Amino acid sequence: MEPISGQGDFGSLDIISDKQYSAFELSFDFNVSPGGNSGVKYCNPGLSQYSTWAGIPGMDDSLHPDAKAGRDGNRTMASVYDLIKAEKRPAFIHQPGNWNTGRVIVYPNNHVEHYLNGVKVLEYDRDSAAFKNLIAMSKYKDYPNLGLATRVISCFQYHGNKASFKNKR
Repeated sequence: MEPISGQGDFGSLDIISDKQYSAFELSFDFNVSPGGNSGVKYCNPGLSQYSTWAGIPGMDDSLHPDAKAGRDGNRTMASVYDLIKAEKRPAFIHQPGNWNTGRVIVYPNNHVEHYLNGVKVLEYDRDSAAFKNLIAMSKYKDYPNLGLATRVISCFQYHGNKASFKNKR
């Protein structure tokens, strides 16, 4: 499959799944431009700008200003955006302009794992008190059911910077 690149207005080039899933494994290669920001959204209760969130940001951690915002690095590549920081070693990250491989697994018991270039970088339980507390402390505090959808839609996000995705499985 050809890489998918986007340029245009916010939301106009998001790639949204046709099906909904209660559990899934999603693997994909992504490439963001230097200073870029994009991502994959999942476990969202709907697809409005207020109810979606990036499960795996494809972020230039060194140049994009949003990577420095948030709390303790929770807006960096492979993190659960604004909630959980991905624990990754710089040696395993391919710099902007190069391909990285992301993988998200959502198990039937609501356990979630993120992988970056074959290495597990975070895990959490979507229905845990700890996860709900993270939402309460985040910019999503007014959306207490965020990330808790029982039927999941996934979305490759266009966020204003050049981003390409390929090998989506």
